[in-house]
Amino acid sequence: MSLIRASNLCKYFGNDGDTLVHALERVNFEIHQGEYVAVMGPSGSGKSTLLAILGAMSPPSTGSLVVDGIDVYSLSQEKRADFRREYLGFVFQQLQLIPYLTALENVMLPLVITKHKNKKEIASSTLSRVGLGDKLNRLPSELSGGEQSRVAIARAVVNNPPILLADEPVGSLDSKTGAEVLGLFKQLNDEGQTIIMVTHNPESIRETGRLIQLKDGQIIADMETRSATSSENIGTCMAEAH
Repeated sequence: MSLIRASNLCKYFGNDGDTLVHALERVNFEIHQGEYVAVMGPSGSGKSTLLAILGAMSPPSTGSLVVDGIDVYSLSQEKRADFRREYLGFVFQQLQLIPYLTALENVMLPLVITKHKNKKEIASSTLSRVGLGDKLNRLPSELSGGEQSRVAIARAVVNNPPILLADEPVGSLDSKTGAEVLGLFKQLNDEGQTIIMVTHNPESIRETGRLIQLKDGQIIADMETRSATSSENIGTCMAEAH
């Protein structure tokens, strides 16, 4: 049984007629537990729209999203918020760390509304898991860009969500730091974490297991990454990403 099943997802913006924008058109795929999937395409291809739907934040105009047997958009807004907390971890390009909170306090935030009694210990252990066990009390401004990214990743996985969604997680990092962060994603995936990563960068897909390419709101390719990372296909990905 698939963990995620997207069926005929369509998303339209605007009014009927000439002003109607088809952001997504008949998108279908399944993702199984433990997959590491890259979603790639040029600006305006529908990547952000798809991520918002997968993140239970924006209902499709038509179609359905079923996660672990749950029809996500048949839930009430309150139940959908509960679903996000239980099933999803988010890593954003801008990270969205709270500047006046320490690394430990930032990672503890998702635990505030849980019933865990040992929140500090859980957050500390998660930071150690991403290699920051010695920097618990540093503010974001006292951390490098890569370390800030690790804090954001720790915050995203501290609740052990089944699915990790990442939006251009290395888009603002230099190549060396970006490679380190992507290595951490690979480590998490090797430990069983299901990851869906939106990216513009063909180099980011090398450690993933699968590539879904979007163009004009439609899937134009869905392939194993080892098929996509030949020199010829990397060049095609790079051209289509821009």
